[in-house]
Amino acid sequence: MTNKEYIESGILELYVAGALSEEENEAVYQKLLENPDILDEVLKIEAAIIKLTAAARPSDSKHIFTAVKEALGLSKTEPKVIPLPGKPKTNWFAYTGWAASVLLAGGLIWLLNQNSALQSEINTVETEINKQLIDNQLLEEQISRANASLEEANKLLSVIRDKDIIAVPLAGQAVYPEAYAKVYWDKKTNNIYLDAQGLPEPPRGKVYQVWSLTLSPLTPTSLGTIDNFATDDNKVFTISNANASEAFGITLEPAGGSETPTMEQLYTLGAVASTP
Repeated sequence: MTNKEYIESGILELYVAGALSEEENEAVYQKLLENPDILDEVLKIEAAIIKLTAAARPSDSKHIFTAVKEALGLSKTEPKVIPLPGKPKTNWFAYTGWAASVLLAGGLIWLLNQNSALQSEINTVETEINKQLIDNQLLEEQISRANASLEEANKLLSVIRDKDIIAVPLAGQAVYPEAYAKVYWDKKTNNIYLDAQGLPEPPRGKVYQVWSLTLSPLTPTSLGTIDNFATDDNKVFTISNANASEAFGITLEPAGGSETPTMEQLYTLGAVASTP
């Protein structure tokens, strides 16, 4: 039987209407799977029924089935049934399992996509949290440094204001007349506090070296080098000095310092004022 004869037999309309036996339904279903033309015809029949149903008024609902049969060209006599050869019964559980597999696969893909999106959001949140933690750590370090600087500043203020502190201004010399510095000498603790804010940053490979001087005869004694000059924001340095200093000077020396001052690189010099 050709596809045309099969379609014109009316069995497809009965299939759509649900008027076939289970065995006949299985046979038609198998035809649909094997023949796209027959499947297309069934879809057209279903579309025609939906259209007719939508157009019918509620009061005419009892005539809908008759109108559908007439629209499809079915006679009012008993439908012609085409005897079909017996075939093994279709395994509907297999179709059900296949459909479930498709749904399961679709569900897994959806879950994977959702999981990927969620993971992306989690990574973004973690990045923001880590950034915030780093910012907080930096802020804490800045606060800690600020507190340390404030504590040091308060300490220096108390030292500078002490009536027993000896203040010695150091003036700029020929190599750099604009330079200046100031020494605050605490004889009780044998410390000096050098305010070197008026000195330029030393060139690469050079350091400032501080000298205690006695004048008769002129005898320089090194108080050490200022190795962290560039990194110290306050430019105030605490230096031990147990010498009977009569003057203080600062020279620019090679890294590591010199045994004697390089007088050509004398930046500042100042004498200790004699007490009355």
